[in-house]
Amino acid sequence: MSTTVEHTSVEAGPFIGGRFVESSGQERQDSVSPATGQVVGSFALGLPADVDRAVAAARDAFESWSSLTVFDRCRYLERLIEEIRNRREELARLLALEQGKPYRLEALPEIDETIANIRVAVELAKYLEGTVPQLADPRKRAFVYRVPRGVVAAIQPWNFPLGTASAQIAPALATGNTVVALPAPSTTLIEYEWARCFEAAGFPPGVFNLVTGSGPVVGDAMTAHPDVQVVAFTGSVATGRHIAARASGKAQLIELGGNGPVVVLDDADLDAVVPDALQSTYGAAGQSCTASGRFLVHDAVYDEFAHRLTEAVQREIKLGLPFDDATTMGPLNNAPLAEKLDRHLGTALDAGATLLTGGGRAKGFPTDLYWEPTVLTGVTESMAVAVEETFGPIAPLQRIASGSEALELMHKSPYGLCAAVYTKDIARGLTFAEKAPSGLVNVNSRPGDTETHLPFGGRAGKLSGIGKILGRYPMEDVFTELKLISLKLG
Repeated sequence: MSTTVEHTSVEAGPFIGGRFVESSGQERQDSVSPATGQVVGSFALGLPADVDRAVAAARDAFESWSSLTVFDRCRYLERLIEEIRNRREELARLLALEQGKPYRLEALPEIDETIANIRVAVELAKYLEGTVPQLADPRKRAFVYRVPRGVVAAIQPWNFPLGTASAQIAPALATGNTVVALPAPSTTLIEYEWARCFEAAGFPPGVFNLVTGSGPVVGDAMTAHPDVQVVAFTGSVATGRHIAARASGKAQLIELGGNGPVVVLDDADLDAVVPDALQSTYGAAGQSCTASGRFLVHDAVYDEFAHRLTEAVQREIKLGLPFDDATTMGPLNNAPLAEKLDRHLGTALDAGATLLTGGGRAKGFPTDLYWEPTVLTGVTESMAVAVEETFGPIAPLQRIASGSEALELMHKSPYGLCAAVYTKDIARGLTFAEKAPSGLVNVNSRPGDTETHLPFGGRAGKLSGIGKILGRYPMEDVFTELKLISLKLG
């Protein structure tokens, strides 16, 4: 099997003040493809001094950028869309190589999702409004403005690097903020190339800045920087909690983990459940906060569902190289994640779970990050694979006796990002969804099924984040704030 893919090596570093510049740090880190084992390029390990330069550039650009009309700002974003569209296939190839996702099924669609996120920000930002409230004093007038907050520190994950970056950055820019971004180390190169689109689109210097490096160094400096007013982060619960503490007092948009419970009630249409289960469990190799992380299946349909899902996985999920057109699922992105999946599977089997298909790392591939699509039955609450965020291509099937039991298990879970319930009784499904402790609950569709203009985020009191990403909601709740101006007449 060929282990090489032709590509041009990418040597990434900071983009500050409208220019690609040298990092203050002398060290670099190689970016190795999880799909081929090739060194795709390298990136500078930035230092706090790089963050200081980037934040200063963003702060200096803020006054002039925020003074533009929203229509003028959106013209820049329109040009950004054109630059991304012109480089669509090139960006998707690098994304597939660096991240590991299948080129046609997932990398190209992520570039399209990036364009869609920017397009929605362009459309919705134009409709944000202030008010002129009524006053008791007839000699006064009051005006409530919606104004940008300032400099945004935006930190992206490795699973959907451009999809997430665009969802954070486009609404921030459209509403008049300036941005300093930090990509995840294992997907730094694709975001560096994305920065070239900003350069080509002619954004004013300092409006968008990029610093490369590690979270503990660059991310910590960004989130606690005194000249940063907003922190946007998508990633793990542990890192998110750390960032939220360091960013205390700043506006925050924190999107964290979930384990996407899928509740299959006794009257569910399995013809609908199984295809959705394939997509939501094995799409992105399960490396998504919206993936179906556990299946709570009623006794009446448990055995049939397990059988049908296993057959469908064996028939339809094709693990392979990202650039093979037959591939439907690529490798995991990194070794620590693969090791976590090894542990979750091993401890579940030791505790009595049964393996129906899959079961670990696949042989015969260029790296050991290719992990087989897996189905487990006999899963219980005592197993990490059921209650934690496994973040991989494992479908853990757990028996329930009723919808009430499913709700009880969901309330016990620390996660509350998204969920799904399947039933032919629409009233029953809606009632269940209203009681379910998740920010998004889908009836008869997979947990992460949503649209770009709708609010997406976790439930209060859970470990799935703060605020809503997508649509107008981050513009209203995070990237702008209300400002009152009172005027005395005469």
